[in-house]
Amino acid sequence: MKTRLYLMRHGETVDNVRQVMQGQTQGELTAEGRRQARQVSEELAALHIDTVVSSDLKRSFDTACIVAEPHALKVATTPLLRERDWGDFTGRYIPDLKGQPFPDDVERLEQLLHRARLFLHYIYKEYQGLTVLAVGHGIINKAIQAVFYGKQMSEVARMMNAEVRLLVMEHDPLRARMARNEGSGQKK
Repeated sequence: MKTRLYLMRHGETVDNVRQVMQGQTQGELTAEGRRQARQVSEELAALHIDTVVSSDLKRSFDTACIVAEPHALKVATTPLLRERDWGDFTGRYIPDLKGQPFPDDVERLEQLLHRARLFLHYIYKEYQGLTVLAVGHGIINKAIQAVFYGKQMSEVARMMNAEVRLLVMEHDPLRARMARNEGSGQKK
């Protein structure tokens, strides 16, 4: 039984325009961000969607509510879809961060990928065989795709604001990884 996951990035935010690292701050959509969400809402209006899931951060939730409106669906939230925690980089001007070492409080890549795997497991377990629209953020969405396709993060193209990509799930990614590890003699 296939689960169709439409993975979307939130619309443009004030801090996207200002080039400020948002991380796990709430964020606020710009007028353009709301327009982008309405455009996606119109494009997906004829598509059958069973449920809408969003990051519990405001910028994604607001985007998800706009897109869910024609389907008359309530938006479920999960912290699994939150953006990467950028620690002390949060709130800083992104161009100033180039080449700087990551602070110790930045969410480690392994943690981010584990959270992405848990999110895919959650979708598979809770919504198996359904069509799900999930609204998240740039880096967590990239991690979800890296896990789904078995690629490195650097091999996944960046998602633009309000971009949507389809992932068709036929198996539980968490169980598949555990089976691979057992078959190779590795521990979880």
